[in-house]
Amino acid sequence: MSDPQSYRPSNIPTDPGVYRFYDEHDRVIYVGKARNLRSRLSSYFQSNLAEKTFRMVHTAVRVDWTIVKTEVDALQLEFTWIKSENPRFNIQFKDDKSYPYLAISLTSEYPRLFISRAKKRPGVKYFGPFAHAWALRSTFDVLLKIYPIRSCSDSNFERARRTKRQCLLGDIGKCAAPCVEWISQEDHSLLAKNLAKFIDSNPNDIARQLESEMAQAANNEEYEKAAKLRDQLEALRKASESSQTALSENLSADVLAVHEEITHAAISIFSIREGRIVGSRSWIIDRSEVLEEESVITAALPRIYAETEIPREILVDHLPEFHESLEELLAAQGKHTVSISEPQRGEKFELIQTVKRNAYQSLIQYLSKRSNDSAVSGRALEEISELLDLGEAPLRIECFDISNIQGTNMVASMVVFEDGQPKKSDYRRFAISDEAHFDDTRAMYHVLSRRLKRYLAEKDLNHEEIALQGGTRPKFAYPPQLIVVDGGAPQVAAAQAALSDLGITNIALCGLAKRLEEVWLPGSPDPVIFPRHSEGLYLLQRIRDEAHRFAITFHRSKRSRVMLESLLDEIPQLGEIRRAALLEHFGSVTALRKADKSQISAIPGIGEKIAALILEHLPTAEPGVNLQTGEILET
Repeated sequence: MSDPQSYRPSNIPTDPGVYRFYDEHDRVIYVGKARNLRSRLSSYFQSNLAEKTFRMVHTAVRVDWTIVKTEVDALQLEFTWIKSENPRFNIQFKDDKSYPYLAISLTSEYPRLFISRAKKRPGVKYFGPFAHAWALRSTFDVLLKIYPIRSCSDSNFERARRTKRQCLLGDIGKCAAPCVEWISQEDHSLLAKNLAKFIDSNPNDIARQLESEMAQAANNEEYEKAAKLRDQLEALRKASESSQTALSENLSADVLAVHEEITHAAISIFSIREGRIVGSRSWIIDRSEVLEEESVITAALPRIYAETEIPREILVDHLPEFHESLEELLAAQGKHTVSISEPQRGEKFELIQTVKRNAYQSLIQYLSKRSNDSAVSGRALEEISELLDLGEAPLRIECFDISNIQGTNMVASMVVFEDGQPKKSDYRRFAISDEAHFDDTRAMYHVLSRRLKRYLAEKDLNHEEIALQGGTRPKFAYPPQLIVVDGGAPQVAAAQAALSDLGITNIALCGLAKRLEEVWLPGSPDPVIFPRHSEGLYLLQRIRDEAHRFAITFHRSKRSRVMLESLLDEIPQLGEIRRAALLEHFGSVTALRKADKSQISAIPGIGEKIAALILEHLPTAEPGVNLQTGEILET
């Protein structure tokens, strides 16, 4: 790595401009813009740099800059260089899908309607992208019924013109057949323009126009033309019904939202025209090389609208830096005014939240595919090994979590990850007696002691001999390379005490504290701080969250069982045998409440009189609340 002071420039101007960092192979690794070049570039040569900025300036060997007149010029030049150079440390957009577009070649002599996934060409108007190809094909068929412009290839069109014989689409009414002059070239071009106008505008306006033309044709006794217009109007109404939403008809905007996680971010866009969602798309951004101060939305806007139609209004979930300059840049490209705003309430705010949920789902789908990538898992395990000084990658990791309500109904969970992937067959749950009056740290010591004692008891057994005798593999015979506990220094100290008391020294230990995602090691006064966008930290979080989920699930089932036991204890004429039968069959108050008198009386030892008595003592159902969303749940 180079020393940044060796190439630190002097006499940097204070003008606005764009700068580029180069590596030893003279490749551009980062492009940035600045209102004041001297102030911005000087910040890269300070001593307290963030991790990724530090890596970038130590990878670079030189930096140059170009002065421009305005911030808008800086934005334009920055985008041009990012697009041409594809710098490593600038935000990179990934899209694992090839989305189809609806396209009309309006500048052709005989415009054509077609579906395209190829790079956009000049003279062709594109609509979309469409998330589902099957939906686009359905829309394509409906549009040809309303506006039957040609959709055949150029070679088929020329062959039909030579042979004076229309193709099947003409015979079934899905093409006006300009190849055999069923429609003039001028009328066909007008039909294509009306189709583009229909897709872009409110279908009610087109419907009124068709109704007017149909009435005029009928008055002129052009009944065949009137019948065709009637069929187009009916197809239009069916198409409108399938695409109507609860959005205002006067809403025409692009809506963008970002969802960010530790290692990646996702940005989604909805294109809305006249109250209809006409397209959607999502991109994934890998943040592993992105500098800390880089804004996803600021980088996204110029790239998204480099080759697509620029709307007059753009709604975002977070107002980007330099948004005034971005408005000027996009207005110059689109040749009309552009507004970028962040809605705070009302219909537009709710729409932003919907797009943000789509970005979240896109990221979840991407990460779920990515988590199965052995190369990614291997890199994460290497980071954990390096930062925790383990000596080797922890191929088996076990994580423990304690769940309780004010010290009661306490349970614990153990989840296992091997090679960075969950091994659910090895998950275990631990019940802890309320009579012991454990707190979290004592419970952690208790559970780890139970697990490790089983390991010591089973580790020397002959597994092959057990298998030959038809026995099952010992459940706790394999030790982990790393134990992770959910918590900070107190939980780690309790876990270390359990290891020490049993004389185990070959298993590494750490704790992951939720508040600041700090990693604590035994006996260390300070936590280990993983890089914010580290693959290793992301893997530890996945393991911790899985342990928490598994513990919560067990805790809820235990709590439901305890509540049912308490309820049954209060009902007269229920002895121990009857209570045990009801507890075994229903398991929770909720399940018992859903049962009717006949279902309860069918339990052995429970007759109709006892069933009626139980129903009398059932508590009145109250609405529950989803603690994540605040939604009141049905009883």
